[in-house]
Amino acid sequence: MRNAALILGLIGGLLGLVVGMASYGYTEAIDRFGEVEGLFEQVGNVDLIRAASFLSPLLAIAGAGMAKVRALWGGLLLIASAAGMYVGFGVNVFTLFPMGFCAVAGLMALAAGRPDEPKAHF
Repeated sequence: MRNAALILGLIGGLLGLVVGMASYGYTEAIDRFGEVEGLFEQVGNVDLIRAASFLSPLLAIAGAGMAKVRALWGGLLLIASAAGMYVGFGVNVFTLFPMGFCAVAGLMALAAGRPDEPKAHF
């Protein structure tokens, strides 16, 4: 289960990185070039989008890296990443898979109650 959490977390983190870069770039482009009425408008909370764009993929990739050795910490980071994507971006066609991969990876890491090493995380 730890290997699956690692792979799913990495995939979710990389997909979240793409979504985060596009979201951050969109808010920056609107700030720099201005809005186009009815076509390109600034989001309601720019700071929230930018924080989620940076932190959520970072937490997902860090949690995936920890999932093999420290499954509890890795699982918590992966679930925090999915929650950050949900709060920052909501559920849409672009965030559905990154959030799903991170949430499932986090649950799998938390469910790995019997680690391969003699040291348990619970």
